[in-house]
Amino acid sequence: MTMISPLSDSISPLARPATVGNKVFEAMRQAIIQLQLRPGDPLSEAEMARQFGVSRQPVREAFIKLAEVGLVEIRPQRGTSVVMISRREVENARFIREAIEVAVARRAAEVADSSHHGMLDGLIERQRLANRAGDLAEFLRLDEAFHQAIAQAADCERAWRLLENLKAQMDRVRYLSLADATPLETLIEQHAVIADSIRRHDANAAEAGIRQHLSEILTSLPKVAAAHSDWFTA
Repeated sequence: MTMISPLSDSISPLARPATVGNKVFEAMRQAIIQLQLRPGDPLSEAEMARQFGVSRQPVREAFIKLAEVGLVEIRPQRGTSVVMISRREVENARFIREAIEVAVARRAAEVADSSHHGMLDGLIERQRLANRAGDLAEFLRLDEAFHQAIAQAADCERAWRLLENLKAQMDRVRYLSLADATPLETLIEQHAVIADSIRRHDANAAEAGIRQHLSEILTSLPKVAAAHSDWFTA
């Protein structure tokens, strides 16, 4: 069984309450997204409980939540495993995510204030530092934080919570493609364009920036699926 990161006390301000079960869920979700737990891997309640140093009950709760967001499959009498990556689900998630985030970005451009602008700029600078350090996991975390910050600027935190679960399949492809698809410098500059549009209260430009940014996965998806065909389904 692959060793995964221990439970963390740091939880996003928009995340679920910090119960043991939710901490296990978040840790396993990240392990699946970052391919520490790979598509098709079997999952054992007992082994996960041992790794996290918890009882089997919070692990069982985490398995159920992971199944609800489409990351694991629970088969009675046959066991639990990480689901394969579905190209169709990835494409559907991207379509829905774009529809929601376009609306969020437009609203952010209309209502964001200087504190939100500073937050976005700070996240972009930290992304540049992560890129220079070659820390892909940290870059992905900061990428998430950037999109979440736009939702905060628009006072649409609920929209982000909906997207967090919706885009779980999409996130695995994004993680696989970070190293050899769209250069990180390009993604960072796209973030900078979006942030500048929000600062200038240009809703049309913010919408166009989000659309371009979220379309990058359509270019990388066929390449990633071909390179890791044993992890993908149609």
